[in-house]
Amino acid sequence: MSRGYGQMRVNMAMDSEEETVHAVSFAHRRGPVFYASLPCGSFTSETLKRRLVSTLWDYLAAIGSPIWKHRQSSDRAAFPIQVVRGLLGRPHLLLGEYRGPAISFSEGGGKVWVALCGDESDIGIDVAVTDEFPREYPFRRVFHPQELQHALWLTGGDLEKASALLWSIKEAVVKALGCGFHLVDPRQITVYPSAGGNGGYIFPVGLSGKALVRFPITAGQSLWVRSLPQRKMWLSIALLNRRPTGHEKGNE
Repeated sequence: MSRGYGQMRVNMAMDSEEETVHAVSFAHRRGPVFYASLPCGSFTSETLKRRLVSTLWDYLAAIGSPIWKHRQSSDRAAFPIQVVRGLLGRPHLLLGEYRGPAISFSEGGGKVWVALCGDESDIGIDVAVTDEFPREYPFRRVFHPQELQHALWLTGGDLEKASALLWSIKEAVVKALGCGFHLVDPRQITVYPSAGGNGGYIFPVGLSGKALVRFPITAGQSLWVRSLPQRKMWLSIALLNRRPTGHEKGNE
């Protein structure tokens, strides 16, 4: 939990569920990133996503973020909040006519998850459930031996947990890049040894090969991923710095 942000519980009138907004911090004073989830049920995932997006934006506005202050308004009709996507599908908010913060979505463990960035970085969120990685999974085609060895050490030798951890990290990274695995091979993403803290881990992640050529913005710096253990799964959030866009209008 990022110091100074805490948690906020929000009652959801539509189905009496209660959302809890969490905040996670990253290295180099980037972020923080706020996330929340709701269980899948009688409402569609798109309905739940819209509700979570609204909740996270309201939370960001409530803490008085100086970056987005000039784009906040209580008049939603005159200043609508939309989720739009770039050419490769990466989502971000559109606040009226101005670009807003990056946002990311995931579904797993019977829940819909949404993350919103507190600064102008790009983000990706992913949840991976341990039972998605049986013994016959093609581990060698997805993970490097050294990163799998480190993940096994972190998870007490549990191969399913280690694989879910690594996959959630790599999936979160391609979401932050905005491309998916159709442009980046999983083995072109290297997860380096982590630093622990606050019940989870922070991993530096690097790109290689064609992935690095396609995304030269990552050269000379690491992507950072914050991973948190959940019940029978891992939640990972990736953060990629990008140059501030100022008053950039419209879509990418």
